[in-house]
Amino acid sequence: MPNYYIWTIGCQMNKAESERLGGYFEKLGYQLVAQPEAADLVIINSCVVRQSAEDRVLNKLDAIRVLKASRLGLAVAVTGCLVDGDTDSLKRQFPFVDYFFAAGGWPEWLKDGSPPQIHNPAVTAYLPIIQGCNNFCSYCIVPYRRGPEKSRPPAEIVAEAAGLAAKGVREVTLLGQNVDSYGADLPSRPDLARLLAELNKIEGLYRIRFLTNHPKDMSDSLIEAIAGLAKVCEQINIPLQAGDDRILEAMRRGYTAGQYRRLVARIRQAVPEISLSTDVIVGFPGETEGQFEETLKLLAEIGFATVHVAAYSPRPGTLAAAEYEDDVPAVEKKKRLKAVEKLQKGISTDINARLTGSRVEVLVEGRKKGKWHGRSRSGKLVFFSASGDMRGRLKEIVVNRAGPWSLQGEPTTI
Repeated sequence: MPNYYIWTIGCQMNKAESERLGGYFEKLGYQLVAQPEAADLVIINSCVVRQSAEDRVLNKLDAIRVLKASRLGLAVAVTGCLVDGDTDSLKRQFPFVDYFFAAGGWPEWLKDGSPPQIHNPAVTAYLPIIQGCNNFCSYCIVPYRRGPEKSRPPAEIVAEAAGLAAKGVREVTLLGQNVDSYGADLPSRPDLARLLAELNKIEGLYRIRFLTNHPKDMSDSLIEAIAGLAKVCEQINIPLQAGDDRILEAMRRGYTAGQYRRLVARIRQAVPEISLSTDVIVGFPGETEGQFEETLKLLAEIGFATVHVAAYSPRPGTLAAAEYEDDVPAVEKKKRLKAVEKLQKGISTDINARLTGSRVEVLVEGRKKGKWHGRSRSGKLVFFSASGDMRGRLKEIVVNRAGPWSLQGEPTTI
């Protein structure tokens, strides 16, 4: 039986695509192995959104190059955002790689007439609903690597979600570079709110999440769907990126800090228990200390449950790399990144501390270090002890201890 190994880095979309690649190869009789040394086929699912990710990809490829030199017959494939339209250049740079195929695409040697699906899904699963992005934020390479927005038909998505539920999946997370644009390119122009309503009807599916949203594209109908549909979790990721209007304009984000504040206010009015997370870039070209302080001020004002922060790194081929000098020193970027992390740790600690003594519904995903773990509807990681097999079950947990990144508790009944 041939073996395959997949190495994945980057966003949830990459993870979802790797799961489907794995499902395809397992359908063909391949067996997953934990180390590339034991594989007949090695797949690298790459990310180049930030320099740190690209460096890790190049280091991994160098290790695979050495491995292939000693392994006759080893096949190597590369996908993800490293792969652009110039595959000839990639083949010259990485001559040991047998196959290149674009992020979100499938090469001819993988096509069998049906979209690959997860073979042995876990309790939770990612479900891509739209590929690509039309926004072209000035710092982002994704539209150039994944192409324009292309939505999957609603019936196909619902059928896949129902199939996952039949296999034991209890929560799906809908994925897209911009899920709020879902359906705009389809003839019937379905939207995300209507898709959520259809998925909400699936028997055996307990929860639905979705990401990533774009602040300029979130509709009132989507907010109403979150408020009104029982299976849609009270958790939204809305990337902010910066709190200063001039930086937001240079980033080509399409909204102001004031518009962002008003969007958050509408969401919280409709869904008071909502848990909000966001993404922030520090050290964008030209960002002054004062402009960074505006970002800190907005983060403190809104009080996000989670903030994903990254230092700006220029991506060749993007507008920002072409037009702006990367003029914020690395040491200053690191200082600003640490300031966001420090602020957010305090905010997360306060938010979680308020949950002590409360009851939260947890979907149990697995067991780690002798304890069961899962997430609340708001996305909080919760650990608890219980006998028996809890995997895939909904358990009510009384929170007795809270830290900035997770909660500890006991089930109300065992």
